[in-house]
Amino acid sequence: MKLLVFLFSTACLTATAIAQVAPYHTPPEALPPYYRVRLEPKSDGNPLDIGVQYTLWLPDDDTNLRGIIVHQHGCGVGSALSGQTGAYDLHWQALARAHGFALLSPNYEHPDGYDCWRWCDPRNGSAATFDTGLEALAKISGCENLGTLPLALWGHSGGSLWCAGFTFMYPERIIGAWLHSGAPHFTDEEVRKDKPSFQVPGDEFDVPLMVGLGTREGVTEKGKWKHGWPLAERFVRAMRHKGHLVGTAIDPHAAHECGDSRYLAIPWLDVIIHARLPRAPAGSLLSLEESEGFLASLSGKQAFRASNFDGDHSQMMWLPNEHIAKLWEAYVKDAQVPDSSPPAAPFE
Repeated sequence: MKLLVFLFSTACLTATAIAQVAPYHTPPEALPPYYRVRLEPKSDGNPLDIGVQYTLWLPDDDTNLRGIIVHQHGCGVGSALSGQTGAYDLHWQALARAHGFALLSPNYEHPDGYDCWRWCDPRNGSAATFDTGLEALAKISGCENLGTLPLALWGHSGGSLWCAGFTFMYPERIIGAWLHSGAPHFTDEEVRKDKPSFQVPGDEFDVPLMVGLGTREGVTEKGKWKHGWPLAERFVRAMRHKGHLVGTAIDPHAAHECGDSRYLAIPWLDVIIHARLPRAPAGSLLSLEESEGFLASLSGKQAFRASNFDGDHSQMMWLPNEHIAKLWEAYVKDAQVPDSSPPAAPFE
């Protein structure tokens, strides 16, 4: 699948762009194939004290949707504003279209200095708000089954914490989740006790996860974002100790920004969606086997077939197949992920 050149980055806005757009800027009316709803603060179905917008993009044939990709922004005004453009990203639309999925981008309208945990922990009300948004979008788009479709999640920073928390709450709804520059911590850890924490999920949990971050988040450089890698490492080790399918992907050039992560995140989700979607429309999500994937050390650069590795699997992270293993090796080396597929046909 050749992914089209994107028009703009949706992960972060520049300081100039932030200065030009007010925190509660209302974008123009969305026209099909885009749909937008806004939930007022403390309204019926939105327990949060901030407004929330949800923008939905539908593929050309939206009569038989199979799932939804959720593109979740992080903390801060600039990142929140990027939620207004996430559904317009051509790379992510190409992934969604390939699987008959919709693309959904939330926008939490929090002002500067707002405590991000009030929305990025879904237990504080944003899980309920999300489902209310799906119900409202189902009515205006005509896609009545939006609320029952499986979800593939991508989140950055606080958005990755939201994705992780939502996955822990509703694993049966989640195909897979890419958690970029933000990993939750568990109740038995000795770090960040002032923040909400989660329990390590039990044996029944079977959602594949990928934790992405930049090398300047404490991997090789320990500046402003030095806590990123220790938190990510603890999270992955705790999950792998339970046998859960979790990997890491370190951008060799980035800090807390998204960098070149989309060039691995989109192929990774493509593989996970293809592998886990049920063959029958009403079926349950399929489980993946660790033995059919690849293993690598958490901060390593070479992957091995899981079936050929006779060491301690719990000390290694997991990749779903050989294709992703090769892309991952290129990504962690220099972020130059190869793509030999032909370009898409021109369109107006």
